Amino acid sequence: MLQFLKNILAGHNEFASGGLLLMILGGLSVYLRAVPEAIWYWFVKQTTMAVTVKDDDAAFLWVKEWFLEQKFLKRVRHVDLDTTLRTEKIAMIPAPGKHWFWYHGRPFEVWFTRTENTRERTGRRTESFTFRTLGRNRDFLQSFANDIMVCHFKRQGVQSYLYSYDDCWDYVEGYTPRMLESVVLEPGEKELLMNDVARFRKSKQRYQRLGVPYHRGYLLYGPPGTGKTSLVSALAAHFGLSIYMVNLAEFTDRGLTTAVNRVPANSILLFEDIDCMRTSQSREGKESAVGDGNSAVSTKENGQTGVTLSGLLNVLDGFCAPTGVLFVMTTNHIEKLDPALLRPGRIDYKLYLGKASDYQKAELYRRFFPERSKAESQEFVEASRSAETMAEFQGRLLALEQDEAVLDLAPVREEVLV
Repeated sequence: MLQFLKNILAGHNEFASGGLLLMILGGLSVYLRAVPEAIWYWFVKQTTMAVTVKDDDAAFLWVKEWFLEQKFLKRVRHVDLDTTLRTEKIAMIPAPGKHWFWYHGRPFEVWFTRTENTRERTGRRTESFTFRTLGRNRDFLQSFANDIMVCHFKRQGVQSYLYSYDDCWDYVEGYTPRMLESVVLEPGEKELLMNDVARFRKSKQRYQRLGVPYHRGYLLYGPPGTGKTSLVSALAAHFGLSIYMVNLAEFTDRGLTTAVNRVPANSILLFEDIDCMRTSQSREGKESAVGDGNSAVSTKENGQTGVTLSGLLNVLDGFCAPTGVLFVMTTNHIEKLDPALLRPGRIDYKLYLGKASDYQKAELYRRFFPERSKAESQEFVEASRSAETMAEFQGRLLALEQDEAVLDLAPVREEVLV
């Protein structure tokens, strides 16, 4: 090859020899120009550390919350308006691009990237934060991450939020938790349930010592309108737990496993109206139900996608079951549930919520009208016998309160007209 090059360069064709020489010199210059850049990148990698947080992780919102607590944010001139933070109506965070700040005496570089995903029909964009700083000791990065986590829990306090899943868990804006006092059960039922939840939350070390998975399942069953969902909301608010709501019809086995693995400890995983899902029905009747278009069971014959009974059971107490989570299921028809779903370890506490009793109606009446006498409450209860559930009776109370509010405003209107 060298001899061939010598012959060309020493040849009589000056154009060929000159062109080849220029090509060689050009390639060599490009290579030499890239050497310093490669050396620089190698030097940066050897002297710095980096951590990346993607938007499909819960810590992504934590980082945004942490930004709001930092003084350097006031000096950032390129910002994004953000309404996804729970404690802020509208917030300004660093916009996509590179930003610099100092943290505990070290310079930090943060890259905020945003890309559009054009491969999927939804066109969902992806975002990420990449933090880079000087040093090689990962303990400093761990301290930085801990600071972000502490900031999140300090801002969160003992509040309860509702989350739904769409590629990742997103909190539901406008959700207002129920007050525990507003949910009226039969005497002693609410106290027993609260004591069971409190005892479970204090038993982590005991579960670990016994080698038992640390989670607990609750089943609330009874006719519609008896307050099952309201009770879940009130319990979550009382204990400062967030609710992660699952609709099995929207998942596959793999999707459900992914979603449940992202549920943090000290949370409630809620499966509402689980009797509506074919996954919950007894396996004896499953073959006859396979062809139902509303089925949530995955079958190869009809091409449907959904959660299988096996997939649901694995999430509840298999290898994929999360730790420190309360599983809560609600159903209108407990007889439709598969016995495998009801065994201890999957369902540990059952509570029947039936039609409203006179005691429940009277207690709810006194919550609406605390100044009224007991006789008045009993009179209204007798007049509302047709309201069989707490939801129906509450509707009567709301109507009564509204009518009385209109009557109270009538004299004021007459004075204005006079």
